[in-house]
Amino acid sequence: MKRLKPYLQMRSVDELWRFHTAEMAKYGFDRLFYAYSAFRRAGTFGDPDDALVLTNHDPQYIEAYVNKGLFRHGPMMKWANENTGAISWSYIAETMSGRELNEAERVVMSLNARYGLLAGYTLSFPMAMKHSSAGIGLTARKGLTQDDVDAIWAEHGEDIEIINHVAHLCITQLPATGQSRVLTPRQTEVLELVADGKTIQDIAIILERNAATVEKHLRGARDTLGVETTAQAVRKASVLNQIFLLEPEVGAGASLHP
Repeated sequence: MKRLKPYLQMRSVDELWRFHTAEMAKYGFDRLFYAYSAFRRAGTFGDPDDALVLTNHDPQYIEAYVNKGLFRHGPMMKWANENTGAISWSYIAETMSGRELNEAERVVMSLNARYGLLAGYTLSFPMAMKHSSAGIGLTARKGLTQDDVDAIWAEHGEDIEIINHVAHLCITQLPATGQSRVLTPRQTEVLELVADGKTIQDIAIILERNAATVEKHLRGARDTLGVETTAQAVRKASVLNQIFLLEPEVGAGASLHP
């Protein structure tokens, strides 16, 4: 598919996400919500602060859905947490018909209706790493019904799934430089050395710094990533692709850091 080639040429998650949202809009999905976490526990969704979340939804919707934890009660989020593949949002009506919603579910459904999340599809990606999960919700533009979306999927669903799988695989390999928690070059360097099995004393010798300075950079990395231990920092930095980065190629539209 020619439409896949640009994904392979992206240099960052931000660049890819801008392109991907435009591509999905061509199929009628103008609002996307992607989440990838390597810290999920059995039966739980994990902490959103430990996840890579990409979205072009209204910020007020995200504030309520993500930051206030309503996503934990979202029917499609629950489905994605337990399954892989693609599913129509008609699933919501089918599974909730005939039973009374609890208070949290009613709040989520009311929130979705208020912001026009009425029709769409959800994809949950297969993951090889334990405690990892990733998925994307595709919300149809206003004016499209679920029947319209299901008709679009019948015609283009296979292509849409392939494109989203490629986007997901690219996201897991690209640096998430636009996130709020971005390591400094020195923090990246010390975490890489820790991941290579170096001790603080080893790192101090390699970088020609004292141990206290190395500790300061590690502490800064933990604070930046919002974790308690250096081991957690290494893992989270890996999820966000902020360590072991290749230097940009000279002459390939990028410049080396000064």
